[in-house]
Formats: sequence, C-alpha cells, structure tokens
Amino acid sequence: MVSPRRLRILTWHVHGNYLYYLSQVPHTFIVPVSDRHGSGYGGLGGSLPWGDNMQEVPASELSKCQFDCILFQSRRAYQEDQQVLLTEAQRQLPRIYLEHDPPQLHPTNTPHPVDDPGMLLVHVTHFNALMWDNGRTPVQVIEHGVKLLGEARWTGERAAAIAVVNELARRGRRLGADVLDTVRREVPVDLVGMDSIASGGLGEIDNLALPAFMARYRVYFHPARWTSLGLSAIEAMMVGLPVVGLASTELSTVIRNGTHGYLATDPKQLIEAIAHLVSDPAEAARQGAAARKLANERFSIRRFVADWLETFDRVTR
Repeated sequence: MVSPRRLRILTWHVHGNYLYYLSQVPHTFIVPVSDRHGSGYGGLGGSLPWGDNMQEVPASELSKCQFDCILFQSRRAYQEDQQVLLTEAQRQLPRIYLEHDPPQLHPTNTPHPVDDPGMLLVHVTHFNALMWDNGRTPVQVIEHGVKLLGEARWTGERAAAIAVVNELARRGRRLGADVLDTVRREVPVDLVGMDSIASGGLGEIDNLALPAFMARYRVYFHPARWTSLGLSAIEAMMVGLPVVGLASTELSTVIRNGTHGYLATDPKQLIEAIAHLVSDPAEAARQGAAARKLANERFSIRRFVADWLETFDRVTR
C-alpha cells in the first residue's frame, strides 16, 4: 500500500507537458529557477494550469531547502548542476533519473550516463529501456499518462492531416523532416509546433488550444523515425484522431493497422493511408474512436499517477 506521506521532490522543468502530467501526483515538486543555468531553469511560466503543489525556488537557494527525493530529467542536471547547487547531504538523498529519449548515438551500444546501483532509472517506454545500455542501474518503465488540457473531440471537418513537431528544422532527419516533406508533396499535411514556420508550418499553438485545434483534422501524422513515444500523438488519440506514422520505436506497439490508424516504414504506404483517411471521414471517425479508447485505457492519468506514487514511495521508504 502506498504511503500517504506528502514528499518534497526536487525536479527540473525539461518537458512542459510531461511535467504538468507529473504534477497530478499529489506530492510537492520544487522547480529551480535561474537566469544563469539555461535549459531546465525557466520556471513554471506559460499557459499550463499548474497546481499549488508546484513551487519555484531560485537555484542559488536549493542548498538551503529540504527534499525527500531528487528527480533528474537531464544529463546536465545529473552530471554537473547537482555538484554546484546541492550540498553533499542532499546528493545522498534518494535519487531517480527520468530518461525521456532513446539513445542518440549508437542505437544499441550507448551507455546511459547513469551507472549507479544506488539510483533508479525510469524510462518512459519499454523500447527506450531496451535500447539503452543501462549498466548497473536498476530500471523501471512508467509509460506516459495524459490528461487533456481541453475537452475537445474529433470533428474532422478539415480534409487534411496534422503533425505536431517542435523545432523540426533543427532536429532534422531524426524527427522525420525529410519524411514530412516527401509525404506533404502528395497529401495535405499541416505542421504546427515551436519554430514550425521555418519548416513551412503554421507556427506554435498554445498548449491549452492544441486539442481543439487538432480536433478539426481527419488524421494525425507522426513523421519521426527515432524518438520516444510522442505525447502529442497520444493527445491526438485522446481527442479521437487516427494516427499514421513510421513503424519504428514504441509507436509500433500502440497502433494496429486498420484499427487505430496505419504504420509502415515505406513513405508511399503512409501517403496512401493518409489519402484514404482524408477522403473517407467516416472511416477516419471509426479508427479515431478506437484510438481514443485505446489511449484512455493504456495512457490513463490515473494509472500514471498510481505508478509514480508507488515508485516515489518505494524509493524513499
């Protein structure tokens, strides 16, 4: 049984939507803020509806704070920042490293930066856990949990696909910039996300507005060839969009062809699948409803919260 203790957990603001979903866990999360330390120290700005269990603390004050657990979410915070910002006693607290991505160097032979039998390494997909060389560190998988930021439901009046990718121009082939270009030469695909205008997209859509924005499209297109399981794809499924994408990484365990959308490794087949769903809104609605049901079952925020509650309790007990 999970302890009712309310823990104080130090973590960093690395992935906004993920941190918002994590904040549904009924513990107190302390997020450092600093103008000097760069990524991860921007605080809780933006439009996400943060709860009162989220607290900002100047990074320079962390050494004076009391924590029950440290949740690292980046290599820099783990390898460098903790040495500067935390006391020796704080660095001996129960520690978890939350890894959001598959390895970026060699797909199977990359050692994870954490190699510590006294820590816990949490992966967000089984694929990521499989591909990393996790060394001596105990490993657990906690799959995503999603709580939609709006009550949007698929309407599909726009006869096109939508893709949501941040900074696609910078991230290039890994996130499928070339695949997207190939596909949208043949079928209509709108791109949104941070800096998407640089890739011929429509720009960034506010987090709160994105579910309703996606709901107007017939299908969600996921062009990434090497990534984690994108939260935007799960969010699209929860709205009721079928998903068409590459049959790589964890997505291949989620989408069943002809039921929730279509996956393939041949872009020609992706083009055919998008064209079919765009031209047949009734079929898009049927597959989207199945995708929504699956997402609500597999990526329930209740299951996600329960998994994290159990994990924090076990690590700090």
